[in-house]
Amino acid sequence: MKQITLLFICFLNFVCISQNRPALYDFAALPQTLLLNPGADVNYNMHIGLPLLSGLSADIGATNFVLSDIFAADNVNINDKITNFIQNTDARDHIKINTQIEVLSGGFRVDRKNYISFGFYQELDAIGYFPKDVLDLARKGNQPFLNRSFSASQLLYKVDLIGVIHAGISRKVNEKLIVGGRVKLYSSAVNLESRNNTGTITTNLGENNIFTHRFQNLNVNFRTAGIVENNEFIREPSTYLKNTFLAGNLGLGVDVGFSYKVNPQLQFSGSLIDFGFINYNKNIDNTVTQGDFIFDGIDLKFNGENINYWDELDEVFKEQLDTEKNEEGYVSLRPAKLFTAVKYSFGKRRSKVCYNNNQNNYYTDAFGAQLFSVFRPLAPQIAFTGFYEKAFSNNLRAKLTYTVDDYSYTNIGLGVSAQIWKLNFYGILDNITALSDLSSANSVSLQFGFNLIFN
Repeated sequence: MKQITLLFICFLNFVCISQNRPALYDFAALPQTLLLNPGADVNYNMHIGLPLLSGLSADIGATNFVLSDIFAADNVNINDKITNFIQNTDARDHIKINTQIEVLSGGFRVDRKNYISFGFYQELDAIGYFPKDVLDLARKGNQPFLNRSFSASQLLYKVDLIGVIHAGISRKVNEKLIVGGRVKLYSSAVNLESRNNTGTITTNLGENNIFTHRFQNLNVNFRTAGIVENNEFIREPSTYLKNTFLAGNLGLGVDVGFSYKVNPQLQFSGSLIDFGFINYNKNIDNTVTQGDFIFDGIDLKFNGENINYWDELDEVFKEQLDTEKNEEGYVSLRPAKLFTAVKYSFGKRRSKVCYNNNQNNYYTDAFGAQLFSVFRPLAPQIAFTGFYEKAFSNNLRAKLTYTVDDYSYTNIGLGVSAQIWKLNFYGILDNITALSDLSSANSVSLQFGFNLIFN
């Protein structure tokens, strides 16, 4: 509970909004699209993101569960609601949170072919799977589940709070092909994770006692980095924020991407984002439990002695199941993301700036499809998006999306990008049909930001 409390303190200190990253992909030539595809087309000479306001985003979702399932005022007993929730979930259901804030960002054109971009952002990425067996065991105990093996492998979660310093280049190879790359330096303030656990817990009718409890092939690990220092929890949020800027555990990552125009109207693009790792070797506090153990229960003594059976039970488990704490470093992979898209443009053809050779002509309308995948501990999460984009003028564009993913089959989103003089504002609202009742939505998503764009 201390870990969870500290995590949410950090979360609330720098995040108050939410997002859908796939909806931003290749939208209105915004500078933020370079973070999703470093090989995106760049139609300007320089951009400067307003500090702390150029990119604010988050993405919150849960599969097979909404808040109203538990907290709706419908005169149903909350214990019954929790029971129904546990019965209806399985080990693949999960809850996830991703938030991001751009602290600094900018970019400039070197020449007609090359555009450099750079910046620093903070990100919270968390996913936890519902451990069906653990929830059943905690709710009813083991007596109703004789001979059923409860799996420890369902304990699976990962939480990262990091800062990212990055620099990238978008290069126009020829009139059809643009390629790009980005280098990232990660600085992790917090990592909590448990994965690759093994072992089962089984209760059978016993011979020496009523029940026999079998702990077989247990190997359960809980890794933490960044929340404990000198055997005490770090309680100051400012410490976590400081550690996101080169003071935490460090790692490296790369982004690569491309855009290819088959002809002026048909374009294919793709990118691989956050292909990297973080090496954890500071403020480590790990716990590992492993071993085999057959337990027939406590031998009750009725001889007048004052015995603390809970202490005795604790001693038995410590003797039979090897539990140790260590400060061993470890390497954790970043959740790599894959984007692919096809886009067909049509309508009137316009020139953004007729006297500037760096600016490409564009069509007023476009539609297409996009596939997004993020690699998670249990399995990749995939989203398919169809979209229609409309340019009302050089300074006003909109994008309508329809997304199918793990959380919804009816996710409709809307993005708007507007520019007044050099100031650009963009906002993307996802799952707009659920806004009237957010407690019944499986996901919530919003993103907005301000940039100065110079043509």
